[in-house]
Amino acid sequence: MGATQESSQIRVRKRLPGVEVKPFEAIVREHGAAVLRVCRAVLGPLDADDAWSETFLAALRAYPDLAPGANIQAWLVTIAKHKAIDFHRAAARRPVPVEDLPEPPDRSGTASAGSAAPGGPDSGPEDYDPLWAALKTLPQRQREALAYHHLAGLSYAEVAVLLGGTEAACRRSAADGMKKLRALNLEDSR
Repeated sequence: MGATQESSQIRVRKRLPGVEVKPFEAIVREHGAAVLRVCRAVLGPLDADDAWSETFLAALRAYPDLAPGANIQAWLVTIAKHKAIDFHRAAARRPVPVEDLPEPPDRSGTASAGSAAPGGPDSGPEDYDPLWAALKTLPQRQREALAYHHLAGLSYAEVAVLLGGTEAACRRSAADGMKKLRALNLEDSR
């Protein structure tokens, strides 16, 4: 047993005498799928696994200090939200290497020959995931409200705390997002 692991266990015992603390592995098994769904909905399939790992690494470090009786799923989704913000910030700072300068935009309104289409040379895994393709058309607030409520199973009150708004505003954001997703689904089925 390493020094940090031992000190965490001692700290937990001192903090919570007589209260059994669930092993962290059980927390991962119980909530891992919901957190991964949130990460995929907020970040897309490319960064979701990394964000999931970062979320549980941060959660493992903070777990000994978690208040007894805390809503663990809401706590994990909050950490996932912060990790998603970190990923967005890092991506914005990361330069995008290009082989050649891009062609000027086509003024005729037609797509250029090198445009990214599913299966094309510039396409990525997100081009094949219809849920992510639909979710990324939504404004960020609607996408997050849908992910936190419908994919993570949080109540609208918990979503409101995460997004920094009212419960009614979060309900509205989720409802507007669902309405747009349904409209997209109807357009695709025609």
